[in-house]
Amino acid sequence: MALAHVASSTSRSNLLRPISAFVFPNLRRQLSTDDTRTLTIETSVPFTSHKCESPSRSVETTPSELLSFFRDMATMRRMEIAADSLYKAKLIRGFCHLYDGQEAVAVGMEAAITKKDSIITAYRDHCTFLGRGGTLLEVFSELMGRIDGCSKGKGGSMHFYKKDSGFYGGHGIVGAQIPLGCGLAFAQKYKKDGTVTFALYGDGAANQGQLFEALNISALWDLPAILVCENNHYGMGTAEWRAAKSPSYYKRGDYVPGLKVDGMDALAVKQACKFAKEHALKNGPIILEMDTYRYHGHSMSDPGSTYRTRDEISGVRQERDPIERIRKLILSHDLATEKELKDTEKEVRKLVDDAIAQAKESPMPEPHELFSNVYAKGYGVEAFGADRKEVRAVLP
Repeated sequence: MALAHVASSTSRSNLLRPISAFVFPNLRRQLSTDDTRTLTIETSVPFTSHKCESPSRSVETTPSELLSFFRDMATMRRMEIAADSLYKAKLIRGFCHLYDGQEAVAVGMEAAITKKDSIITAYRDHCTFLGRGGTLLEVFSELMGRIDGCSKGKGGSMHFYKKDSGFYGGHGIVGAQIPLGCGLAFAQKYKKDGTVTFALYGDGAANQGQLFEALNISALWDLPAILVCENNHYGMGTAEWRAAKSPSYYKRGDYVPGLKVDGMDALAVKQACKFAKEHALKNGPIILEMDTYRYHGHSMSDPGSTYRTRDEISGVRQERDPIERIRKLILSHDLATEKELKDTEKEVRKLVDDAIAQAKESPMPEPHELFSNVYAKGYGVEAFGADRKEVRAVLP
């Protein structure tokens, strides 16, 4: 049913298409007559504000948007689960941080902004890249160090990148992306192009000094910077209350307004990001704290169960899962049947499997790629072997 005519093909052209380009026939049929109908849905919990008014809890959406939320989050979830398996099979090496559980932040943010706006994040970046228009083939190729990856196989899990869609990484140094994001916002203000930058970081990075330095200059210059704390409540294995005297991260800007958001509710995230963009363009920076949760451990070396109970994890899955929340909305508004949604998940699984198969066929980068994108061209730089007796390469 859903995606049958797309997922049956493993052609490279299909796998190079972003997930938003795919059509779900079984869901499209449901929307043939009322695709543009406006639905008003209340957020799961109220917003909590600091030095600003809270946006309305009533969020306007459409049937097609709800169905796209379900499709995109299901794809992200399956992609991350597949990455877990590939890592355990040693097809992905090095660091790898998974995003399952936090998908509502990625899709809700995208629904409120355009590709002309910029996003920069930390190392848990796979789903943000996919939301910016990246493809499954680029994701799995990069994870496995192949040439078809978004960073030509040289970045790996922590360094996804898509400049043409305003995605500036993917950064491995804790908190280092925040001042870079404020720099992007400075460029946007200088160019007067009416866009903003979302600089994402975790609760573990919220105590970094560079955050407050960047926030200070952003506030001083009224930069269109939106600092988004994805608070999944554990910085590696350290609970927020053990690391922060004040874990109300949306208030940590002091003189900068802030908003606490249910980061497991895609519609709440959409409403908050829309509000934040309007605020930032008029008044300068604002902090959004996304109350979210990761199901996996911090990284692949972390089982994720030594500092929290399995009951806690299963409780969040049962009560706050972002995909299940959208599923219930779709069913309650009779936009699709349970079977149609399950069929969609099956076809998403096939899309992911096909992308993995294609990525495995992608070649490794050539050895000379070690020297590309490192030195400026035109200076005759020579690369030697370990003993400096043999010239290995001369750059143009």
